[in-house]
Amino acid sequence: MSVSNARPIGIFDSGMGGLTVMRALLARLPKERFIYLGDTARLPYGTKSGDTVTRYALQATAALMRHDVKLMVVACNTATAAALPALEEALAPTPVVGVIDPGAEAAVAAAPQGPIAVIATEGTVKGGAYRAAIRARAPEAPIAQQACPLFVPMAEEGLVDGEIAEAIAHRYLDPLLATVPKPKCLVLGCTHFPALKDVIARVAGNEVVLVDSAATTADAVAMLLAERNLASRSASGPHQFLVTDAPDRFARVGEIFLGQPIDPGNVELVDLQS
Repeated sequence: MSVSNARPIGIFDSGMGGLTVMRALLARLPKERFIYLGDTARLPYGTKSGDTVTRYALQATAALMRHDVKLMVVACNTATAAALPALEEALAPTPVVGVIDPGAEAAVAAAPQGPIAVIATEGTVKGGAYRAAIRARAPEAPIAQQACPLFVPMAEEGLVDGEIAEAIAHRYLDPLLATVPKPKCLVLGCTHFPALKDVIARVAGNEVVLVDSAATTADAVAMLLAERNLASRSASGPHQFLVTDAPDRFARVGEIFLGQPIDPGNVELVDLQS
């Protein structure tokens, strides 16, 4: 196995939501080693300006690059929308994969003629990145968007089901689902939102297809590794986790997103501004 192939894949998110993408990557690429960074001290990103998100994203990915990653996954819709071009320039020649284009691909595959609804953070909705990515693939498809700012802190707190979660989901989704014609698919346009997938599905109803970009992002990463001859040939080493605040809490609550226990001994506290 070459040195290049043995290097880890970096994954970056504002908090724990990107662990849903890591979960899909682990299933799709079991021989790869991953190093994940969650900027837990500064989340949520969705309420911050594009310039601030770009600055945070550059700091976070620079920290991951110090671990000699071979490919960078921006597992945050807000950071992808605000910072992807800046990250591609700063990290070149290291490949960078965001989650919005794969999410748009999955949405159009689910509802080629629409209507398509997108729920995301305020920053992602205002930036219009999902609308543009879907329009590029399905120019005539009707698109509706809704910011759901409370979903991120709810997911980070593990408040993913029950009466409170369902009431807030109704508050955000009922107006969106009442549009005419009714959306055929609903894009979970934030990597935190799959943690709330069960309650979102109940509120949306069986006739609305939920689209999560995690699986299509994993497919895009697998394709890029093959194209660049970077795929690992055999399993190597434990996965690592870097956080900017509360490592013990990350290990405990992160299991909800990753779908498997996280060893607290593999979670390291880092300072991105030092």
